[in-house]
Amino acid sequence: MKVRRVGWVAAVFVATVLWISCGEVYRPVVIPIANNPPNPANFHTVIGITNNVAPNPGTAMQIDVSGDSNIGQASMGINPTHAAILPNNFRIFVTSAGSILAGNPDVITSFSPNTGNSLGGGIGNTITFSLPNVGGNQSAAITAISESGNLVTATLASPGLPNASAGGPIVVTGVIIPGQNVPNPAGYDGNFTITSVSNGGTTIAYNDPITGLAPLSATSGTAMIPVPTFCSYQPDFVATTQTTAAYVANYGQENGATCSLASTDSIAALNTSSNAITQIEYLAAGSHPVLLAQTPNGQNLFVVNQGDGTSATNVLNLSTTDLSTTATIPIGINPSWIAMRADGQRVYVLTEGDGQLYTIRTADNSLASVQSVGVGAKYMLYDKNLNRLYVTAPATGAGANGLLYVYSATGDSPAALPTPSGNPAGALNIPPVPPCANATATCSPVTPISVAALPDGSRFYVASYQTQSPCSDPNAGTGSCLIPMLTVFDAKSLSIKPASSSYFGTELALLSSPPFAASSQSTPPQYAVPEVSSCAPAAIYTPSSTRFRMFATASADSSHVYVSICDAGAIASITTTTNTVSQGSNEEDRLVIDLMAPLGAGSVINAPQNPVFLLAGQ
Repeated sequence: MKVRRVGWVAAVFVATVLWISCGEVYRPVVIPIANNPPNPANFHTVIGITNNVAPNPGTAMQIDVSGDSNIGQASMGINPTHAAILPNNFRIFVTSAGSILAGNPDVITSFSPNTGNSLGGGIGNTITFSLPNVGGNQSAAITAISESGNLVTATLASPGLPNASAGGPIVVTGVIIPGQNVPNPAGYDGNFTITSVSNGGTTIAYNDPITGLAPLSATSGTAMIPVPTFCSYQPDFVATTQTTAAYVANYGQENGATCSLASTDSIAALNTSSNAITQIEYLAAGSHPVLLAQTPNGQNLFVVNQGDGTSATNVLNLSTTDLSTTATIPIGINPSWIAMRADGQRVYVLTEGDGQLYTIRTADNSLASVQSVGVGAKYMLYDKNLNRLYVTAPATGAGANGLLYVYSATGDSPAALPTPSGNPAGALNIPPVPPCANATATCSPVTPISVAALPDGSRFYVASYQTQSPCSDPNAGTGSCLIPMLTVFDAKSLSIKPASSSYFGTELALLSSPPFAASSQSTPPQYAVPEVSSCAPAAIYTPSSTRFRMFATASADSSHVYVSICDAGAIASITTTTNTVSQGSNEEDRLVIDLMAPLGAGSVINAPQNPVFLLAGQ
């Protein structure tokens, strides 16, 4: 009897890798997403977003995971900074802060990945959302106007001209003089220079050469300031839990030399149906928003402001209906990351400057807890499958171990999980790389920088590095070098899983041959790369600096973990699939290959594209 089965694959997962770069540095980012392709075969890809030599645009390249082949490519904006995926997984958004190079535009680029198969077809057509580097005129109705000597004071209807500034131009038109039914060109109308702005832009003063003008009220006049010549917004983060909208944080600039806006620190709302920016909500000058998280129901947007990075700042809860602020929550110094719990009831904010983990109740914007995790804590991962929170914390001295805090996120605030003997309470030691274990005087402390967790709940991975000078790897020269590694943990026991196939022994080395040097009779395989100064993260983030020197993420089908290594200009691909053919002889996680950055696509055709910033996506 012949049996026929007909079915569709229920879910197909896509992992997106964001490569971002600058100059001669390559720093990729890995973003897992899920797609529903039209054919019944599983199809897995990564998307690499790289930065070309300025002022050439960055590039999005789609790679088939199974064959590591390029199946699509498209141009992005200048200086990509972050990416996010719509919940339905059919569009990717990339923010690009091009205006860090004077005169270049700030844009958000959107495109659809190839979801059909690994044979090609290319990335879908790109759509560009342009921030108003050159914006429209701003105007307001005049409700009262008077003159004293040559000084005219105009009162404007709310919100007035919030972007007006002293020394800037103002145009007054349509002021009706009593007894006349047409504007008087010899009266209040004309072009003037603003002398002062008060009351949030609803009171404007300027000098008028015509004197003796009578005070007027309830006029029909209009005050207007012209378009700015050029304004820098510097978009640095994008987030969404909706299919119809996405939100962008603009780091902003204060008192730009060619911009009439006092500050461009702001949040932009993108409409994915009309492909337009529908609203920009300007924040207080100097806010510098750097992180966003939206609740799963799409109703609230949490905005983390960095400020100057040296003093305490805040988290804003904005209504996505009109981007109005519903709450302001004070936090500590130099925020570095944000995560939202799967049920939307808690949002977690990490501050690098004072090493605090803040837990905020989204229902009433109150603080559930503030926990110390160590100064310099830069990243945390929320694992929705195990309902856990992982927080990386650097070592504090030569020879010291970096730490990974492991919390249960089930309760009102994170609760530290019991850790195996020999570890600090609630934390796991990240051991030094073997070349530094016996030479700590020449190595920096261990720096765990990123975490990836397999969706199947079996393992999680910590990417870390040490720098060494002089370098012990002859393949990396005799100067300062970076030694990257990956530590594999069993998710149930929280113990380290050995990787015996690695040159490092317990941990995984992350440089494959090719493209890196193979072992010989006199030398081991290459395990270090020359240190690249622009890969080192800045003490205080700006859109022109790097956030992460390394970054790790897992593919949604749990078959691979990817680790980007800025100084190496590569993404290490690790297979997590074990051998089940022979019982009792399962293989450990192993490095498969290092994927190098592509050549540039712009006027500098053959220039390599290299990274400066690394971020996880949705």
